[in-house]
Amino acid sequence: MAKALFLDRDGIINIDHGYVHKKENFDFVEGIFDLCRIAVKNNYKLIVITNQAGIARGYYSIDDFEVLTEWMKEQFILRSVPINSVYFCPHHPTKGDNCYKMACNCRKPEPGMIFRAQNEQKIDLKQSIFIGDKITDIQAAQNAGIDNRILVSSLYEDDLNISAYRTNSVMGAKTLVEQFAKISVLYR
Repeated sequence: MAKALFLDRDGIINIDHGYVHKKENFDFVEGIFDLCRIAVKNNYKLIVITNQAGIARGYYSIDDFEVLTEWMKEQFILRSVPINSVYFCPHHPTKGDNCYKMACNCRKPEPGMIFRAQNEQKIDLKQSIFIGDKITDIQAAQNAGIDNRILVSSLYEDDLNISAYRTNSVMGAKTLVEQFAKISVLYR
């Protein structure tokens, strides 16, 4: 089975300007490509797990999201760190007035997207890493059984009762990924 580096999108891959859905507003977070190079070098698949409630809220469409996602993936390929897959949840339990306004098992903190990736990509979650900037990211990883969870401190609230490695930046997360990769090699 493969191991994966699961990445939240907004706040980890790109600066979270709020409901980013156009490449003109998509600014990469400093260090994201270096972090991904370390992961790929150590045989981690790159998988994006992202809530996209802007779809439920009517701010943009699934087509808009997919166009931006293809552009983002091209940018990673240009830097020799291809993303294996992107999983997204278009739902919101209380906001919106369309078919995406619903409770679901894919919206983080639920682990549905992670389990889908696990099944489709043949991922060993115990050997995998999840990096997010919100407690709901870390809860989803915890709910899926991923032990290597990294919370990049951000503007969002923290809950110290949630177990995760904490760092102030994606560059700090890079150091943790390097350490996890070394441990993974030792216990193979």
